[in-house]
Amino acid sequence: MNSHKNKVIAQQWLNAFNIKDIEALLSLYNNNANHYSPKLKQRIPETKGLIKGKDALREWWLDAFERLPSLNYEPVKLTADDEQVFIEYIRHVNGEEDLRVGEVLQIENQLIVFSRVYHG
Repeated sequence: MNSHKNKVIAQQWLNAFNIKDIEALLSLYNNNANHYSPKLKQRIPETKGLIKGKDALREWWLDAFERLPSLNYEPVKLTADDEQVFIEYIRHVNGEEDLRVGEVLQIENQLIVFSRVYHG
């Protein structure tokens, strides 16, 4: 059943993000994956919140890891089906208010093809 495999991918995603292992994180994505985030829209308005491809993902996350060395995601809940995973987590950054976040990872052939962040 793919829902179990998708949960494993989501856990690997959280682990890689929290230790800031950019290569492990990117290895979970399809080369042409898209990522949407309200933070992208704020920081780089010309993207309208959407970036495409691993090079753009690398640049975005390396910038975040450099700017926010204390950035950490505390998982609250993982819900998966055969095509996607919904991750609910709390975004922690020293000096900032905690932010409750939802993120959907759309997965095909055991690689993330699209991810979308929701802030609540």
